[in-house]
Amino acid sequence: MKVEYISFDDVPQFSARDKAYVNEDERLHSFFKYKVSLEAFDEVIADREKYPVNRKLLVDILNDQYKKFETSTAVSKNIASLAAPTTFTIITAHQPSLCTGPLYYIYKIISTINLTEQLNERYKDMHFVPVFISGGEDHDFEEVNHFNLFGQTIQWESEEKGSVARMSTAKLESLINIIKEKLGDHENADYLRNLLDNSYLKYEKYGDATISLVNELFKAYGLVVLNMDHAELKNEFIPILEKELFEPISEETVLATQKLLEAKGFKAQATPRAINLFYLADQVRERIVRNGDEFQVLNTDLTFSSSEMKELLYSNPEKFSPNVIMRPLYQETILPNLAYIGGGGELAYWLERKTQFDQMNVFFPMLIRRDSVLWVDQGNTKKMKKLGLSYSNFFYDTNQMTKSFVVENSDHELNFNDEITKLEIVFEEISAKIKAIDTTLEKRSNADQAKFLKGLKELQSKLVKAEKNKNEVAIGQISKLADKLFPANSLQERKDNFIGFYLKYGEEFFVVLFEALDPLRKKMVIVIDE
Repeated sequence: MKVEYISFDDVPQFSARDKAYVNEDERLHSFFKYKVSLEAFDEVIADREKYPVNRKLLVDILNDQYKKFETSTAVSKNIASLAAPTTFTIITAHQPSLCTGPLYYIYKIISTINLTEQLNERYKDMHFVPVFISGGEDHDFEEVNHFNLFGQTIQWESEEKGSVARMSTAKLESLINIIKEKLGDHENADYLRNLLDNSYLKYEKYGDATISLVNELFKAYGLVVLNMDHAELKNEFIPILEKELFEPISEETVLATQKLLEAKGFKAQATPRAINLFYLADQVRERIVRNGDEFQVLNTDLTFSSSEMKELLYSNPEKFSPNVIMRPLYQETILPNLAYIGGGGELAYWLERKTQFDQMNVFFPMLIRRDSVLWVDQGNTKKMKKLGLSYSNFFYDTNQMTKSFVVENSDHELNFNDEITKLEIVFEEISAKIKAIDTTLEKRSNADQAKFLKGLKELQSKLVKAEKNKNEVAIGQISKLADKLFPANSLQERKDNFIGFYLKYGEEFFVVLFEALDPLRKKMVIVIDE
């Protein structure tokens, strides 16, 4: 395996804001708190110590949640260590995607684990724990109910509503059996079949199944997985929830920040509401809205007076579920966290939150861009070499790349650039003569010249097309390569699932990633199997 690292600037698929943050663009400096570096953690730790959390409660709840799962000594020790004031977390999070969903689900977890190892090496008198928050309270079922395998979409259908993590796995068995059949008789297929059986077919709730699967993949590395859908954890969040219900702090601060970002050329990510909370119950996760002195749960018959809403909050905080605007505040309230690791889209949300955190008196962590990876397997490497191409060619439009390939590999000159340049000189001379004799003919002359040049360029395109026909096999190979490396014209990490790679490489897939990924490097990772 060969690993290369390229600048984010060389990846056109990344957004302008994503690149700006990684490159520490001065336009964004006021929207985050800490420069991304190992040395900056001195300041982060000192600041974090000013924001205590209920460590005993956190440890008790994690131990209780992990009673359901077979885990490792490394995980148990990490959970126990959270009771000490010198232990801190590094967080990443994701919705409970089916079979982990896109590859970046895996990459963000490994990025997080690797960073904690660096911190544990640097700060010998402290301890750092990688935490993965499985966002099970979400009700965006359509976002988590599928993944791509071997170029096909595997999709789970369910009529249940409300929190995804609370959904039953009963109707998943037939789909899991289909997935297992697709694995064939590959050397590593048995491990994956057991992984699926011991997760989705062992646990009644989808959230538990997801945690089990992630735990199995990463328990050896001490990854702690947390489900925040817990009444006692919500109880710690009551002061913030109360502010959100009765004061428009989030809406005002986030909208103001978005305006500042827009003035600097960056679009808003998520529109805040007057209340950024859902009412959560079995089969229900609906928005809470306020009309004067009354609160209503949309799409239900539930209404509350102000006093009733406050009473409900203090007696049943588990019924309040934060949306994307509030979820970061929740996790930073209950965990002794130093940094959040996420993708470009996630960090774009966080960059709109700093003033909101300040107003709510919640610690604002270091924001770190997760590693992005392009994995080129051996078969595709050989095909590229045969075609004289590199992975870098495939970051760009396939049609343009094909055209360039044809031009570069043709035995003939396929453009009229030199001829057009000479003609333009001749046309200028003709125009000068016409202008000197009769200026009314100048427009006609210019139009005729433009028409002639347009015809030449169309003829040039036909030459390229004719040459393409001669290279039909090579062009077909380029198209297939492009679809492998950039499925559906998107980054591989946003479409493909880890299962196909694990079938081919087994544990080596993870070994290579753990050796290659470092979110502090701020480069895209290219893994090339030669």
